[in-house]
Amino acid sequence: MRSCRSCNVRVLVAIVCGLLTGIVLGLGIWRMVVRINRGIFVSVSSTPIQFCRNGGTWQNGRCICTEEWKGLRCTITNFCENSTYKVNGTIFTFARIPVGRYGPSLQTCDPGTANAGNPKATRLCDVSELGDIKEQNVTIASCEVNLETLEYQINNITKVSENISIEAQVLTTDANKLTAENITSATAVVGQIFNATKEADSKAKKIAITTVSQILDASEAVFQKAAEMDKSTTFNILIKNMENYSFSLGDEKVVEPNIAIQSVTRDNEKGSSVLFSVQKGSSNSLASGETLINKSADGLNPDGQTELQILLNTGENKNPCGFVVYQNHKLFQSKTFTATSNFSQKIISGKVKGSEEGKNDVSVQMVFNPTYDKREFQLHSYACVYWNFSIKDWDTFGCQKTMNTTGFLGCQCNHTTNFAVLMSFKKDYKYPESLDILSNIGCALSIAGLALTILFQILTRKIRKTSVTWVLVSLCTSMLIFNLLFVFGIENSNKNLKTSDRNMDTNPGNNKIPERDTIETPNPSCTAIAALLHYFLLVTFTWNGLSATQLYLLLIRTMKPLPRHFIVIISLVGWGVPAIVVSITIGVIYALSGNKSYWELDYRQEEICWLAIPKNNDFARSPLLWSFIMPVTIILITNIAIFVTITVKVLWKNNQNLTSTKKVSSLKKVFSTLSIAVVFGITWIFAYAMLINNDDIRIVFSYIFCLFNTTQGLQIFILYTVRTKVFQSEASKVLKSLTSSFDRERSMPSITPLRLRVRMYNMLRAIPSLNERFRLLEPSAATEETSLS
Repeated sequence: MRSCRSCNVRVLVAIVCGLLTGIVLGLGIWRMVVRINRGIFVSVSSTPIQFCRNGGTWQNGRCICTEEWKGLRCTITNFCENSTYKVNGTIFTFARIPVGRYGPSLQTCDPGTANAGNPKATRLCDVSELGDIKEQNVTIASCEVNLETLEYQINNITKVSENISIEAQVLTTDANKLTAENITSATAVVGQIFNATKEADSKAKKIAITTVSQILDASEAVFQKAAEMDKSTTFNILIKNMENYSFSLGDEKVVEPNIAIQSVTRDNEKGSSVLFSVQKGSSNSLASGETLINKSADGLNPDGQTELQILLNTGENKNPCGFVVYQNHKLFQSKTFTATSNFSQKIISGKVKGSEEGKNDVSVQMVFNPTYDKREFQLHSYACVYWNFSIKDWDTFGCQKTMNTTGFLGCQCNHTTNFAVLMSFKKDYKYPESLDILSNIGCALSIAGLALTILFQILTRKIRKTSVTWVLVSLCTSMLIFNLLFVFGIENSNKNLKTSDRNMDTNPGNNKIPERDTIETPNPSCTAIAALLHYFLLVTFTWNGLSATQLYLLLIRTMKPLPRHFIVIISLVGWGVPAIVVSITIGVIYALSGNKSYWELDYRQEEICWLAIPKNNDFARSPLLWSFIMPVTIILITNIAIFVTITVKVLWKNNQNLTSTKKVSSLKKVFSTLSIAVVFGITWIFAYAMLINNDDIRIVFSYIFCLFNTTQGLQIFILYTVRTKVFQSEASKVLKSLTSSFDRERSMPSITPLRLRVRMYNMLRAIPSLNERFRLLEPSAATEETSLS
């Protein structure tokens, strides 16, 4: 017993702390070994690694190739190599050009000309009848003509229509340079080329189709601005004139990457219906072999390769039919439906010559196979609509949903014009699993350690008489609240809302136009948790920086006192500055989002309640960068500099200002160094190592980061509470008290039998006949005295 009482309390505490650290490290190693055995370090895909080559992406069971490649795995070339062409002594150079497109020359018009900076020439990459890919002749444009000046030549379009069409095609070759003014001028020019009253040349009209296809490559933002400037007037004129042009091609078709026009003559046909189909291709562009016509179809017959079908029920009307397919909806700028994603929403126009818009003399049946990544999105609802030229927007009059083959969206309308299916999607977020056992144990130990540290610092502040208490208590408080929010609030409750395509609204009576193409489920509580996590983690880092500043002033500038009202100043900075940062961040994001109801996802993620990560590598607009990573990086760099300074000048070097002559052991120096590193938050530098673009290295640093930072509260408790003399003294008293009570419990069994024997002896002495028999039970005087005492 005496040896137990004389045990060194420090040794006991060291053993306990070592066991706790060993348990946490062991759990981390065990978890890593299990993952290695299961082989889940690398995410397993449903397709072989790099199955789709040359930039192709796996989507819905097939490779979607870029325009330069085609084939099952995107391995067949579909482009013309770099080339040069000499015209009248001038050499033009062209980069790689995809098949079916015009490529701009690298030579541009000189500054000071009307067409400055735009290419001087274009060249078509085409496929011959034998299937050979080859470049066509070069088309040279004038540097003194631009799209705005072409508008003034519209009145003379009958005489010089081909020249105007060529100039417009060359000027729109590079869609990335087109402005809203260019879009408006170009649509006005080509719209008049298609105008039947202008009697433009047929070759000029085919070139104009190329121009329209090139214009549709411009960005959505440019089209929206152009529609606002022109109020969609030129767009509507172009769409109407192309509808009329679709009757004049006989049975021919013109297919460009973003638009296809097909004419059908029916003079000698007995059937009363015409079926037009668009098949799926290897890329997101239209190709000549992807459009099919059936003049005697009885009904819709889509298959797995069908992207859309339209059936015109013309009855006895034998007039020519015309079909126009738009690869996207950019010419149809709606005020009621907002498209924010890059889904390919094809528009199909089917019309019979002589039929009037809105008349029900011809009926239409359609099926659409929406093209979207089913691993990422789920179809929520859709509406069958047509383009109403009078209101310049989508309308549902005369159209309704129909039930069709699985995987297709069916529509039926009692009139002909431009049709579309407006779809809304829900993103199928991959919500993470709940916190694993390692994170739970680490956070639980940190929460317990931080709570004990706060209580110890407050209850023993008078005994210790130190000025560091307020800084450490503030740091532990912010860290404690952050850990509690992290454990109980980081998961988004929306993860329990399961959705699938089976829940899609297919009710024929509900043909309501959706407001936008993506639907988000709002969760204000998750946004509030994200804001609180953002605030308290910034508070934690701010107090890390203030702790470093205070130690620097106390240990390096030892001869100078702390500034006046130091505690008040650092309190305002520690708790106030992060609040300002969070408030400004939320305010700016809300202001930039306008009245959009989904502004929350510009601030936080949907998968977890934390700051949003950059989308499409747009780091400049990321709240995670400006309101968290940047200030934390500045604090960490400053703390590391102060940490190195204190370590070199104070901890590991004899300070001449100190009067103590005691030799400090290396172990104590190590503990002091670790104490400063923990309270400065130095271990957070492992988070930057997690940005390395290597799965094996990143996951190793992820575990290191998890071990060091989930147990940061436990480290503070060990280094700043357990190692103090006050705590060790109190712990020694508690240990002695427990030991004394244990000794008393062990002494009770030796006294109790003795007292029982004395009582038995007194009882038996009352029986004379048994007196002699129990004489041996009589205790000695010394024993009885001992028992009574």
